Amino acid sequence: MKTVSRPLLIGLLLAALVLLSLASLSAGKVWIPWNAWFAAADDLRSIIVFELRLPRTVLGIIVGAALGLTGAAMQGYTRNPLADPGILGVSSMAAFGAVVTMYFGALTTLPWLLPVGAMIGAVGGIAALLALSGAASSILTFVLAGMILNTVATAGVSLALNLAPTPWAVNEIVNWLLGSLADRSVDEVRMALPFVLIGSVLVMMLARPLDALTLGETGARSLGIDLGRTRVLLALGVGISVGASVAVTGVIGFVGLVTPHLLRPLVGARPGALLLPSALAGAVIVLAADVLVRLLPSVAELKLGVAMAGVGAPFFLALLINVRRRAV
Repeated sequence: MKTVSRPLLIGLLLAALVLLSLASLSAGKVWIPWNAWFAAADDLRSIIVFELRLPRTVLGIIVGAALGLTGAAMQGYTRNPLADPGILGVSSMAAFGAVVTMYFGALTTLPWLLPVGAMIGAVGGIAALLALSGAASSILTFVLAGMILNTVATAGVSLALNLAPTPWAVNEIVNWLLGSLADRSVDEVRMALPFVLIGSVLVMMLARPLDALTLGETGARSLGIDLGRTRVLLALGVGISVGASVAVTGVIGFVGLVTPHLLRPLVGARPGALLLPSALAGAVIVLAADVLVRLLPSVAELKLGVAMAGVGAPFFLALLINVRRRAV
């Protein structure tokens, strides 16, 4: 497949993002045409658009961009096609950090503890992942390190569920873990946006180091790349972005895995050039999936995290089989 010029690709992704944003404001159990968006202030349709669907749309863009960007950065740093915050335990560790804050019931008085707990879990998760696997580890070692993190996080969440004081607390945690953009408000947007922006800036600063790492660690050092600084920026950038995203939506997996693979044939072999397109495409994928789950003819809305797992799991299996064939 021929590569596409970067400005053209970014323009196409932005156009798709705008169209999907408009569709997201209209789509739902009640379809609202654009000419009803700015109806009278007491019109229920206008309230639905601006109080419910607009924050949901903005949050979908924020979270999708964060997941797509961090997935591309992790794959570029590790030179590993299976790297993804969800599969390798970073999202699970963020969820564990958030569940701990939910379990102790501090959110009613200190709501900012939720993103803090999630970010601490995510930063610790990616730091542990890189320490366990090494920057140039084999695919098997990397996957095993991710499995260890997922196991630890799952055990911690299961313990919190088992010791939860009331059935309502269990239900709240389980519903949140499934991942969704439904019933989110401006408060969640305000909570996530600054942290995702900070984390994304840190990740975007890695464009040149990621390109240099295609030559290996020795080649990158010869070009003046500080690998220790690169690793710290990656851990902080991915941890802050993923932690803030998980804190407001729960776990939405496979976006960071699928997005870079869809774009890499169009962008080429440079990991740094893949970062911005992956952020835009991640937002496109999450928004498209969220619109689809709203339009499904079901009594209860399908959770976005469940829908993404249904799409992403077969993709991951096909990718794993392809990697194994190449290794043989």
